[in-house]
Amino acid sequence: MDERGAYDFKRWSLVVIGLLINVCLGSIYSWSVFVGPLTKYFTDTLGQQVTASEVLLPFSVFLAFFAIAMPFAGKYIDRWGPRRVAILGGVLTGAGWLLAGSAGSVQILYIVYGVIGGIGVGITYGVPVAVAARWFPERRGLAVGLTLLGFGVSPFLTANVADIFINLFGVMQTFRIFGLGFIALIVLLSLPLAFPPAGWTPSRTPSAKGSDAPVSCELRREQMLRTPSFYGLWLCYFIGCLSGLMAISIAKPVGTELVQLESGLATVLVGFFAIFNGGGRPLFGYLADRLSPRNTALLSFLLIGVASLAIFSIQTTSVYIAAFAILWGCLGGWLAIAPTATASFFGTGDYPRCYGMVFLAYGAGAIAGPMLAGFIRTSTGTYLGVFPYVAGLSLLGLIIAFFMMRPPGMAPGRRE
Repeated sequence: MDERGAYDFKRWSLVVIGLLINVCLGSIYSWSVFVGPLTKYFTDTLGQQVTASEVLLPFSVFLAFFAIAMPFAGKYIDRWGPRRVAILGGVLTGAGWLLAGSAGSVQILYIVYGVIGGIGVGITYGVPVAVAARWFPERRGLAVGLTLLGFGVSPFLTANVADIFINLFGVMQTFRIFGLGFIALIVLLSLPLAFPPAGWTPSRTPSAKGSDAPVSCELRREQMLRTPSFYGLWLCYFIGCLSGLMAISIAKPVGTELVQLESGLATVLVGFFAIFNGGGRPLFGYLADRLSPRNTALLSFLLIGVASLAIFSIQTTSVYIAAFAILWGCLGGWLAIAPTATASFFGTGDYPRCYGMVFLAYGAGAIAGPMLAGFIRTSTGTYLGVFPYVAGLSLLGLIIAFFMMRPPGMAPGRRE
């Protein structure tokens, strides 16, 4: 194998490593498996009166600190190198799970799992994304999407493993096992992480399309924040996550209440929809490479709008399955479109810090989406009222993406 072939092997192996790291990080989406056993543990074993909603709160705290930690951790990826930052984040992630196994109250879970674990994932999450973006300037969307695929499909593995361990060892011991396992796995997987050497270029010559196009500028985070392009991308990312999370957070109750599905079937279908959430990341990443991030964003908003209007108009099983598969897929797609657009618009010189700021849009959408869906359900008396709002958001996203989601300096209306 010649030197160039060795580099090609190395960069694809780093994508696989990033995918595996994200499988560990994505275990947060398995939190629902812990809710029932934790409620029973605190109530029956410790004699504390807790509700399921209180036990769900560590999940929200985790997501909030996950999003907050991303921009602060970004500058250290370049300063310390991806290996050290990923190891630090992996240790904190595992420590959050490990300490949760000794929590004497649900309030302690907010701190050890929500704050410590959330910060750990926020530190680690940006590392494989930054590594993939620099090793694949010509296939950036696909590489980032494949890396993030692990986060999306993680519940298929971690939820089942957690359920088995809880039945065998109990819920608190399961936290400890997961914590030790995540520390060992993430630290070992982080050892090969590195950026390409200075001056390295891939064997494939970049074309002039999408994220294959040469980066027209290299901006520092402070410079990026002064461009309309950043605010266009941020708003589109926020709307994509907000509308997607509004819809998918009510996937099961829509199935049972509006489509009249049996509860067991609705639960199975939520797992089926999660496949599209994971698969949407490499698919939309590939499309961002081929069509450009802006055109892929327009396609995503169009699909969100059509799916929302379809389920609002026709509540049948087939329409429900098709609509929610699209909605879950588009939400996953935005987790590939946004990092690809960040590198394409602003360069990779300060990428970890730049994408950290862009990623705050996901955090805002993750908090606001389910809350807004719940408010609409309470005020209208039905989950059906959510979908006109989602369709309206998709229309707003189409307008913002068309006029503002473009590289700095590109005039509105000009084709990429």
